[in-house]
Amino acid sequence: MSTPKHVRVEKTSGAGMDIEWTDGHTSHYGFQYLRDACPCALCDDEREKSGADFGAPPQLKAGALPMYREPARPAEVEPVGKYAITFKWNDGHTNGIYSWEFLRMICPCDACRALRAGSKLAPGGSGAIQS
Repeated sequence: MSTPKHVRVEKTSGAGMDIEWTDGHTSHYGFQYLRDACPCALCDDEREKSGADFGAPPQLKAGALPMYREPARPAEVEPVGKYAITFKWNDGHTNGIYSWEFLRMICPCDACRALRAGSKLAPGGSGAIQS
């Protein structure tokens, strides 16, 4: 079920976002994970080109030196109707709309990762989580 019962975004502390789902599952998303999992077309295209999974940091181009990345934090957080949430990130990126279905699909908890590892249906081995 991809319907949140309660959503808490710890914007000030930078702790991330917690979602309690109506089926009783609880998910915690760090802000860097969410930024790296941005579902917008631009980020999705970059991920596809590099073969990275949702939530994985961007891959360095061959021969490029690693650059310092300021930790991701949302400058603003806004609901998108009743189906999603969007972030305006401190790096200026504003394009991603994180639907509840998408967030449930990419839940980073160990149980959900194990379910995705056994599924070949969704990006990065991610299957929609069924309860």
